[in-house]
Amino acid sequence: MKFTVSSTDLLNHLQAIYRVINTKNSLPILDNFLFEVNGTQLTMTASDLETTLVTTMELVSAEGEGKVAVASKLLLDTLKEFSEQPLNFEINDSNLAMVITSVNGEFNFIGLEGDEYPMLPELKKDAKSIVVEAGILSSGINNTVFCTADDDLRPVMNGVLFDMSDKLTLVATDAHKLVRLITTYVSASSTADDMLSFILPKKAANTLKSILVKESGNVEILFDERNIRFKLDNYTMVCRKIEGNFPNYNGVIPQNNEYKITADRLSLLGALKRVSVFSNQASNLIKLEFDNNRLKVSAQDIDFSISGEETIDCQYAEEAVKIGFKSSFLIEMLNNLSSTDVVFEFADPSRAGLILPGENIEGEEILMLLMPMMLND
Repeated sequence: MKFTVSSTDLLNHLQAIYRVINTKNSLPILDNFLFEVNGTQLTMTASDLETTLVTTMELVSAEGEGKVAVASKLLLDTLKEFSEQPLNFEINDSNLAMVITSVNGEFNFIGLEGDEYPMLPELKKDAKSIVVEAGILSSGINNTVFCTADDDLRPVMNGVLFDMSDKLTLVATDAHKLVRLITTYVSASSTADDMLSFILPKKAANTLKSILVKESGNVEILFDERNIRFKLDNYTMVCRKIEGNFPNYNGVIPQNNEYKITADRLSLLGALKRVSVFSNQASNLIKLEFDNNRLKVSAQDIDFSISGEETIDCQYAEEAVKIGFKSSFLIEMLNNLSSTDVVFEFADPSRAGLILPGENIEGEEILMLLMPMMLND
């Protein structure tokens, strides 16, 4: 089997799927990429058994067909050092010895039997489907995956919930913070009384997030009781979904909030980043005080006798109120908003606060929830 391929194109495709591979694998074959040549098309696969990512590209030329597993790290480290040039691959079908010839050199690899590589999981014929625009899906995952948990006792919180009814709702929470994004989809195989939902694992969500940036068009999502498949123009990803019941996220979102404050997002974000340096390293507690259209951001670490505070303008003319948050969580949430203004809503300083954009992107509605911290004063 022989084929010729662009070094840069090959590197770009392999770097995209490499993030699926674990540093330590239960099966040695999973340390490899699977190469499969069919006509003038090269199909590349990476897997950790839980998540499998496949991509294809056109070859410059090809002779013969077949498949072989190639050491992923060794191949990537080699390709990174090439400038753009054609690379010739020649694989001995009997002993899988592989020779890569460049303009100035020759590199020898030993491949493994491609048939030993785990097959791409098949979904059932009655799998349900939804079609979403790539840009909308990318935005949805970007704005939610940061809120997922790392909780072995509650695995359902270690992923992003996809809830489909008349709209597509994406939700993630770690019990301290929550984000809910409501957006649109193109089509779905559901009826009014048949709501579709699944929980996408964090690793798969982050992998999808990285490849959606370069994608356009629509993404077809198929899912059954066990697996989810994302079909993009240049990639196919199949992953095991998280089984279990996601918490009732709508039930924890406070309604009829008495306090509503609007502030410039970037001004507040800058103040938080500067003042949080002076917060206690264990608690990261930062205090927000709203009074007479002014917002004071303050923090202190009594152990080291340090403190910091800043005051910025805001829209709030009611009675003075103060609330405490974990600064790292609040900064992370503000970083994941794109609006000019940010709105805080809460019924009581001891209850969950809502963080909302001053204006939503068209066709998108985002809500963030953050649990407060107790203030000593």
